[in-house]
Amino acid sequence: MPPKVFRMTLPVRTLLAMVFFAANSVLCRLALLDAHMAPASYTAIRVASGALLLWALCAGRLALAARPDGPGSLPALWRAGDWPAALALLAYMACFSWAYVDLPAAAGTLVIAVAVQGSMFGLGLLAGERPGRRQGLGLGLALAGLVALVLPGLSAPPVGAALVIFVAGAAWGVYSVRGRTARDPLAATAGNFLRAAPCALLLPLLAGDGLPSGPGVAYAVAAGALASAVGYVLWYAAVARLSVTMAAVVQLCVPPITAAGGALFLGEAVTARLAASSLAILGGVFLCMTARRASAARVTEHPRQGAPAGTRTKAP
Repeated sequence: MPPKVFRMTLPVRTLLAMVFFAANSVLCRLALLDAHMAPASYTAIRVASGALLLWALCAGRLALAARPDGPGSLPALWRAGDWPAALALLAYMACFSWAYVDLPAAAGTLVIAVAVQGSMFGLGLLAGERPGRRQGLGLGLALAGLVALVLPGLSAPPVGAALVIFVAGAAWGVYSVRGRTARDPLAATAGNFLRAAPCALLLPLLAGDGLPSGPGVAYAVAAGALASAVGYVLWYAAVARLSVTMAAVVQLCVPPITAAGGALFLGEAVTARLAASSLAILGGVFLCMTARRASAARVTEHPRQGAPAGTRTKAP
């Protein structure tokens, strides 16, 4: 079981994960654009620091449980991860960092959102999920809000960078869906980071980067050990209880949260457009969430023919 700090209600867990995702975007901006850190070095430090913190959390849990063969030992953590998820995690982090430098922020936000939504909706359809009309309306409203948020800065992105950020979004979609089967979110996330770390540490060598220094290193450590490690554990704990459709839509909350973080910590302006588009995005997410509850309530009140009265049946 995860530590008590991760045992919280699903809405709180999901909201905190989105806040950590937004913090990742802010830290990435600070490291790559303000501190001019090399993308490969940033990715390597981010993955390695995340792996170290997650291993420490698992080792601490193991010590408290006094179980030498428990899920905190390195062999057990390695087994808790899986290569498809680990490679998807590495692909997301590396591609995102590389494209972030060359891609306008507005275009990058839109392209990665489309990639995440497309990959997760596609995987959801393959798994048999069929979004209802109200969920489709909510997704449309949220995407319209996202377009309104980024439209003033939207311009045609470089094709190469756009393809790379699209790969990043698709990889994140795969990583998210893989988390739906994780029985122990902390151990699974730790295992994925541990498997990805050796490959990530090779990236600066392959890119010919020098030894990183300065504030960029601190930003990368914060992004890996806090925003990524803790945020991804919370996400794996949440995504197991969300439909693939809902897990995809809820991530559209990240851009307005990121914009709010930019206003709070970077002194960026809060405009009427930001407020209106954020309301549209959050309203769309709310529509999707209430559609799921309404569907479950209708099925409970009107069970399928042949089911005993009062029997709870699964929502479509």
